[in-house]
Amino acid sequence: MENEHASAFHNFERDGWQKAASQYDAGFGGVTSQAVAPLLKAVGATRGLRLLDVACGPGYVAAAAARLGCSVVGLDFSSAMVEIAGKMFSAENTDLEFRVGDAERLTMPNDSFDAVVMNFGMLHLALPDSAISEAFRILRPGGRYAFTVWDFPPRTAGFEIVLDAVRSHGNMNVPLPEGPPFFRFSDSAECARSLTAAGFENIESVVVPQIWKLKDGSELFSTMRRAAVRTAALLNMQTSEALGKIENAIAAATESFRKPSGIELPMPAILTSAKKGV
Repeated sequence: MENEHASAFHNFERDGWQKAASQYDAGFGGVTSQAVAPLLKAVGATRGLRLLDVACGPGYVAAAAARLGCSVVGLDFSSAMVEIAGKMFSAENTDLEFRVGDAERLTMPNDSFDAVVMNFGMLHLALPDSAISEAFRILRPGGRYAFTVWDFPPRTAGFEIVLDAVRSHGNMNVPLPEGPPFFRFSDSAECARSLTAAGFENIESVVVPQIWKLKDGSELFSTMRRAAVRTAALLNMQTSEALGKIENAIAAATESFRKPSGIELPMPAILTSAKKGV
């Protein structure tokens, strides 16, 4: 992406998360938190490990790492997210710090962390390859890096339902800032290429099964409109007539996933991990 496009997309995502931060925990928290334990296992999180949680959001991964005895910094470019994370978790552990910062331009010195993690943050970056290079730079030799992204639709049923409804009843070509493909890092070959280019080795991508439990289709619709950024913008730029049809289509499609306890949408993650050579 050209610099002006990258800057526009960066600002679009940051500003979007400033608005969506207060909705994230109630909306996506129940599903994205399911990847926390596998993510920390992938980097060998244990007592005494120095860990950076990039794009920390409300702080789920950072807090879980601190409970394992890691010394943790949680970083996000949204000051609203950092504030929420601090309120939710800072009192739990004195060895847990949240701060505002940019994944693509980290201020930490070289070789200063044992592990770097990112939970569903990669797809919100204008220059993800820069973030990967920055993670490599600040990792100590032998340090580990791991991140999660959503799997491709239709395996991620929530995205398939929403995108199919927009394709059928609305307009997919709304004027959004140009950004990297949303599902770029859902492809293990693309992950391997990008991580190898940054200098990482022992690269592995695995599927993390996740289930998003919802009461009905209206919860899926409202979460995608209020607790996301790119998908929210796609929905909010539809005409009122189209949006009504999209909402009805989402409600109907979601019902096919109903269980006795409520809606259960498969929402698997792709977890990619790698190592910085000694």
